[in-house]
Amino acid sequence: MSARDAGCRDGDVEWFFDVVSPFAYLQLEQLAACLDPGRVRCHPVVLGVLLEHWGTRGPAEVPRKRVQTYRSALARSQATGVPLRFPPAHPFNPLPLLRLAVAAQARFDAVRQILRFVWRDGGDASDPQQWQSLARQLGLPDAAERVGSEAVKSGLRGSTAGALARGVFGVPTLVVRGEYFWGEDATEMALRTLAQGTAWLHADEWARALDLPVGVSRRA
Repeated sequence: MSARDAGCRDGDVEWFFDVVSPFAYLQLEQLAACLDPGRVRCHPVVLGVLLEHWGTRGPAEVPRKRVQTYRSALARSQATGVPLRFPPAHPFNPLPLLRLAVAAQARFDAVRQILRFVWRDGGDASDPQQWQSLARQLGLPDAAERVGSEAVKSGLRGSTAGALARGVFGVPTLVVRGEYFWGEDATEMALRTLAQGTAWLHADEWARALDLPVGVSRRA
């Protein structure tokens, strides 16, 4: 079932993202194809803070996993028809772009433009000319001043802290009808839940998975 086939009925959707993730870009383009942007509430978060809090490592921190992650992103780009071009370096410092999203009130269209700048156009936010071009496209000619303001910095910290308080551990994460879906590969499950409700997630083997006992745990 594709995003277009999922029904995409009305309903509020929350979306947690970091611009450092190519999968966030790929997912947002799929959401844009079938959802009313006004129904999607975008929450910029700092992935590094989430990883540190939960004691996990990012895919780019493990050499072979880094390569596999990039290949997986390209494979998903081909499968979904969403064009993808890597930025000059990765990982990169996402803070200026995340703060730019906050300065733009995390509007769907603004977030999409920022993600496209990085992952469709291969943009480099550390390049002053590219930064100014992006800021003009967003209607924020004073972007440099805004992203340096305490209000914007505090807004990003608050958004990240709010995500942690709700148990968000990675990006992208969709919240639909109170259910959490992590990863671009969970897009179809999220859209199915939006269209059909949550009952299917609590029936048969799906229900058993919720309470499956832990057989063994790794020692600290």
